Parts: sequence; C-alpha cells; structure tokens
Amino acid sequence: MGRLIRLALWALIGFLGWAGWVFLQPPEGGALPYEFTVRPGQSLSSVSRELAAQHGLAQPWLMAVYGRLSGAAARIKPGIYRVEHPSSPYTLLTRMAQGDCLRAKLTLIEGWNLREVRASLGRETYLVHDSAALSEAELARRLGGPSTPHLEGLLFPDTYFVDAGASDLEVMRQAAEAMQTRLAAAWEKRAPNLPYRTPYEALIMASIVEKETGSGEERARIAAVFVNRLRIGMPLQTDPTVIYGLGKRFDGNLRRADLKADTPYNTYTRRGLPPTPIAMPGAAAIEAALHPAADKALYFVARGDGTHQFSTTLSEHNRAVVQYQIRPASKQRSPR
Repeated sequence: MGRLIRLALWALIGFLGWAGWVFLQPPEGGALPYEFTVRPGQSLSSVSRELAAQHGLAQPWLMAVYGRLSGAAARIKPGIYRVEHPSSPYTLLTRMAQGDCLRAKLTLIEGWNLREVRASLGRETYLVHDSAALSEAELARRLGGPSTPHLEGLLFPDTYFVDAGASDLEVMRQAAEAMQTRLAAAWEKRAPNLPYRTPYEALIMASIVEKETGSGEERARIAAVFVNRLRIGMPLQTDPTVIYGLGKRFDGNLRRADLKADTPYNTYTRRGLPPTPIAMPGAAAIEAALHPAADKALYFVARGDGTHQFSTTLSEHNRAVVQYQIRPASKQRSPR
C-alpha cells in the first residue's frame, strides 16, 4: 500500500510538472501575428477550444482548469486580442483576465448628422454592430438620454476609445454622456436673456451655427444673427435646416422650389427653431450659441472665401449680395 501511495505521489508530481511545463511553454510554430475574439458571455472553456482549433493551443483543458482554480475564468474580458509573439497559455489567460485587448479609436466629426455617424460606425470592423437594426427612437431609449424620440445632435463629436469587439452602442453611449455633460455645464454659464427655454433649444441653435460656419472666428456673430431674428420673430431662413429636412432627397443642389416646400425643418416657411438639431455641434458651436456676439446684424452672405459679410439692414444685405454673389457669378459666365 505504501509503495502504491509513493507511486501515486510520484505520478501526480510528474503530471503536475508536465502540466506546468505545457501551461508555461509557448507553442512552437504557428502563424504570427494572429487575433482571437472573446465574445461577451463566452466561457473560458469555449475560448480555449477555439484557440486550440484555430491557433494550435496545446491541451486547451489545462487553461480551462487553471482558470477555474485560480478564479481567472470569471475575470476574462470580452474583446479582440492580438498575439504578436509566441505566448504560453498562462500568458494568454493573464491577458484575457486583465482585458489587455485591442483598442479601437473612433472619431465623430463636428457637423455630422446621425445618418453619417451610423454609417461611420458601421464601417468599423472591430465593433459589434448592435445598433444596425435599431430605429432612432430605440437608439435614444437604449442610450438613456433625454425623453425624446430623436437622437440627432445628442452625440458629442470627439475621439473615443473602446475595446475592439465592443458594441457600437458603447461608442454612442460615451458620446451621449459627453454631450449631456458638456451641454449642462455650458447652459449653467450661459449669457443672460437668451431666447431659449431649455438646453435642448440651445443645442438646436448650436447645430445650425455648426453647419453655417466656415470660419471659426465667425461662430459668435452667426449665432448673434439667428438670436436677433428669434427675438423679433423673424424667420431664421437658413439653408442647412432645409437641406436636413430634405434628407436623402437632397442631391447637392438646393433649388428655389426646395425653399418653398414646407417641412418641419424649413426655416423659410416656418418661424422659430426647427424641432430637433440638424447635426452634432462641437464645443465651439455650443459656446457660440450660449454666448452670441454683441452684434445687431440680421443678415449675412458668403464672400466666397469661407467668411461672411454681415449686415444690419436689408438694403445693406442686398448690396452685399450683389457684391459677393451676383457680380462674381456674372463674371464667371462672361466670355474671356
């Protein structure tokens, strides 16, 4: 009996030594680099089997057993992991428990609308596209934002980092939280006597300023024109809102008929702000909407170089239109 016990102990020691050697030894051969994915909710046993089948992990059951005994199995993080050097099962398990996975860098651009945001995220191969089948109202509900069926304008344009393999909803959630934080802070410091009843109305104005401004130095003056118009009940008459209302029907050419066709976003046919933002405004546009310039201008016209000529009266504006738009256009049509 004693001999059997000693043999069993030696066998156990030998097995543990072999198992430890296999577990700590990087595999020989195999193509590098490679990537593997840990899906949300996936078990360590399932991951280890996939690593064995696809990347030659030796004795995958060892990783699963050690993970359960050490508690690491409960700590593995979903994501996409990139392996550039020969790595032992122990190294791979440690990385998964620490969440040492790829990070996706995603940039949302000022002035993008929600359709452009969704298209951009949809092209990211390192994201899980959980939002693809969701309506705008369902997206807004999932992100836990304000009680509105519209998500337009409620995502803050910035650069975000998420683990590769994360849901695109996580990017949108970060952007929605950033917008709520930025807007609330800016609203608290707003200039007095603005014609906005809520932060959301200020956000609508900021989105218009964002789309109208080619030169950053003019944002506050552009905002002043629209604020002045709101105060006297004058239509905003801004082309970007009309274009937004046309949606996919807009072909790049805004026609006179489009300006006359009534939609909720046509600020030529309707007074006041449109019902929602028309794009994602950046921090500078939000600041301009809440701190417009001390300017009495009611009109502006593009000079053709990215800046605008501002006017207080209609007669001044008409002269500016002739100077900066009608005359240059006639010169372009004249034979040389």
